[in-house]
Amino acid sequence: MKKWIIFCVLFVLVVIGLLTNVYFKSMNPINTAEKKAVALATKEISLKEIEDFHIYNGIETVNVIEGKSTKDEKIIVWIPEKSKQVFVRKAKDGLSREEAIQKLLQEKNPKKIISVRLGMEKNIPLWEIYYRSDNNLINYYYVHFDTGEWLKKIENL
Repeated sequence: MKKWIIFCVLFVLVVIGLLTNVYFKSMNPINTAEKKAVALATKEISLKEIEDFHIYNGIETVNVIEGKSTKDEKIIVWIPEKSKQVFVRKAKDGLSREEAIQKLLQEKNPKKIISVRLGMEKNIPLWEIYYRSDNNLINYYYVHFDTGEWLKKIENL
C-alpha cells in the first residue's frame, strides 16, 4: 500500500511538472512579442510602466501596450506587426472601456459580455467587444477609440 501512495504522489508531481513546462513554452512567443513591442515603443515614447500587453488578431496582427509615460500619463500604444509603425494615444483622449460598453448597451442588449479589448484595423484604433446574445450566439461590436463611432458589427455566429 505504501508503494502505491508513493507511486501516485510521484505520478502527480511528474504530470504537474510536464503541464508547467508546456505552459511556459506556450507563453514564450507572447513574451518575445511583448519584448519586441516594448523595444519599438520605447524608441518613440518614454514608458515608465507597462500595465497590460496583448496581441489583437483582426485583419492584421497588432501588439497593444497599455502603460504609463514618464509624465505619469496613462497611454496606449498600437504596433501593427507588418508595418511596425507605432501609434500612441493618451488614454484620456479616447473612449474608456466603460464608455465603449455603454455604446454597445445603447444599441444592443447582450446576455453576457465576454471581453472588451483594444485593437486596430486599417490604422484605426478601436475597442472590440465580444459578447453573447440572448439566443447564446457570438457577436462582435467594434467602436472607434477616438470618436466613439460604431465601426462594424459581426453578429449571430
